Amino acid sequence: MRTAPAQTLRLRLIGIRYAAHGIHLLEFGRPDGAAPLPAFTPGAHVDLHLANGLVRPYSLVNPPEDSERYVVAVKRDPASRGGSAFVHEVLRVGAELEVGVPRNNFELHAGSAQAVFIAGGIGITPIACMVDRLRRDGRSWELHYSVRERREAAFVEELGDDRVHLHVDAESAGALLDIAAIVAAAPADAHLYCCGPAPMLDAFEAAAGGRPPACVHVERFAPVAPGATGGGYTVRLAASKRSIPVAPGRTILEALREAGVEVQASCEQGICGTCETRVLGGLPDHRDSLLSAEERKSNRVMMICCSGSLGGELVLDL
Repeated sequence: MRTAPAQTLRLRLIGIRYAAHGIHLLEFGRPDGAAPLPAFTPGAHVDLHLANGLVRPYSLVNPPEDSERYVVAVKRDPASRGGSAFVHEVLRVGAELEVGVPRNNFELHAGSAQAVFIAGGIGITPIACMVDRLRRDGRSWELHYSVRERREAAFVEELGDDRVHLHVDAESAGALLDIAAIVAAAPADAHLYCCGPAPMLDAFEAAAGGRPPACVHVERFAPVAPGATGGGYTVRLAASKRSIPVAPGRTILEALREAGVEVQASCEQGICGTCETRVLGGLPDHRDSLLSAEERKSNRVMMICCSGSLGGELVLDL
């Protein structure tokens, strides 16, 4: 269950460590070292509000019991839109920035069924915390972790266990991880989790299509569908009693910002849930990668950063 957007904390970057090729671990704590930080659960992420104006979500990798710090892993993306490049090239120990209170779109199932994890590259970040929790609790799990080169495999030592199966493309004649075989071999009642690049997630969802939706869990770092920028409709804000036109080529989020309406947003791609907004009227054109089929059908909420309207007017709880 997604949690609502919340306030931010002023935290200090107190450490940067090497995790793997191109991946840095960033450790944040309170500047005064005072009270524990707000609690979180495995799979959660925080939003980093960067000095270049961007807000980016990153998964927490430290154990939730470690209440005096937040640790995230950031991979330097060659195609960075400004987030990972800023983190790697500009952020230094001692810097203070706003960090969002943890939110979780990728919850770990609390039951006793076996957990089967599939991670690709930096997709190991939310899963590492989950594996740590299940290992501490003595629960049944297995992890299939795929990387292109061995030097890109983060947390290998921490995850060291015979239940961890590392697949290195470069050491397998370029062959990719056989996701279909992994899913087929999983017990019928297992909960399956996958995080990684889009082709891996697409293959995973195809392989797990016959399983109960409640047992299949996915977290994406990139959107499934392009954002709705058709425009030509009006957004009515019920609380502030304003009507904002959305012009062709603009998103709802952009139109609201241009009209001076303050709204929370982070990834701006429909993958983090920060901009989730209640719908009071109209028919949304859902383009996010978070809502389930049932949630979309209900039309109770939408992600205004990427989704649009199928009618002439949307009424939002803003």
